Amino acid sequence: EVLGNYPNPFNPATVIKFNLPAEMQVTVSVFNVLGQRVAELVNGKLTAGEKSVSFNAAGLSSGVYIYRIQAGNQTVTRSMLLTK
Repeated sequence: EVLGNYPNPFNPATVIKFNLPAEMQVTVSVFNVLGQRVAELVNGKLTAGEKSVSFNAAGLSSGVYIYRIQAGNQTVTRSMLLTK
């Protein structure tokens, strides 16, 4: 379950929150609107429960970014807005 990111819009950092029902392999990546990966925030096994991942976009330009959470066999994507 993805709880979203806060704040949104953000400058320069935001926190992405999600719940895991069990221990599983998780990847959290951030992409620009061109589909280029600009950050990989998590790539590993996480335990069950609520998780928080910070994303600092200080070196990136304003605009829409997409974060993708892959957990087990499920993939969720959401957008977020960086304003400077």
